[in-house]
Amino acid sequence: MNHKEYGVGIIGTGSYLPDFIETNDELCKTLPPEITPEWIIQKTGIKSRRIAGKGITTSFMALNAAKKAIENAGISIEEIGLIVCCTHSHEYIFPALSAKIMKDLGAKNCQVFDVQANCTGFVTGLTVASDRMFCEPEIKYALVIGAEMQSPFRNTADYNTAIFLSDGAGAAILSKVEPGRGVIASSFHADPSTYESVRLRGGGSSFTFKDRQFDTSIDNMEMNGLATWKQAITNLPISIKRTCAKVKTEVADVDFFLFHQANFQMISYVMAKSKIPMEKTHTNIVDVGNTASASVAIVLDEALKLNKIKKGDTVVLAAVGAGFIFGSSIWKW
Repeated sequence: MNHKEYGVGIIGTGSYLPDFIETNDELCKTLPPEITPEWIIQKTGIKSRRIAGKGITTSFMALNAAKKAIENAGISIEEIGLIVCCTHSHEYIFPALSAKIMKDLGAKNCQVFDVQANCTGFVTGLTVASDRMFCEPEIKYALVIGAEMQSPFRNTADYNTAIFLSDGAGAAILSKVEPGRGVIASSFHADPSTYESVRLRGGGSSFTFKDRQFDTSIDNMEMNGLATWKQAITNLPISIKRTCAKVKTEVADVDFFLFHQANFQMISYVMAKSKIPMEKTHTNIVDVGNTASASVAIVLDEALKLNKIKKGDTVVLAAVGAGFIFGSSIWKW
């Protein structure tokens, strides 16, 4: 396929956040006494998280974000030819969440599949979906969703995870656009040397629920914060440089950057290390927390609604995920 015939760009976005806001004051009631609201802000920048209430599911949040993106794009559900869901908190081990979204939307004649790249999921999903659209010109529109319901998998007595994890969903509609616009390059790599640093073992084939009781150490998410920090500040700048180099663009010349909302201090450090002013990014982790593969989708939706991205801008999306997986893409808006 000759990519000079058309580009693939984002023409609509949407997001969904649960109503309940969990403040640091509320969370600290279940944490060790040395963990204070001020300590959480100092280490992470987070003041509150969004937590899904009873009856809210991953698919419910994904569906709501998808409907908003479809409306924002001004297209009909019948025109969607591809649905990609990015999540590590599926309602079931299988079938795919994307198939349920297709069913609940009432979409017809879609390709569907899920992407599990943890917090790098949405950046990966956008790239995979755009690749499909370049390979199959008959796909008119693609729906890419990042959705996570992490609150059921956190131990609220474990500050390593509880202070970060949040619930939410974001979505984007991809469409053919004029050549030179949309996604123009991407770069992905991994460093599995600290593979065990962020994990959820319970329910996997090595830790089934047969013949055992619930185990807090296995059935909740685990995270080594220091290992995550080191991986992110080392590899995110590398990924961004590689992506920009593919289109002969200096990092300093990029107009806007959006990161996985893992930790405000981490984003600030990566921006400073890359010599990028904070004015060139938008964050929401202070009020939303870490929504994993949904975070880039949600923060992108916010940035667009705030008119922080305008036509003609070059925009980099970048993320780090457990494993560790790194990905970034550069877009011409």
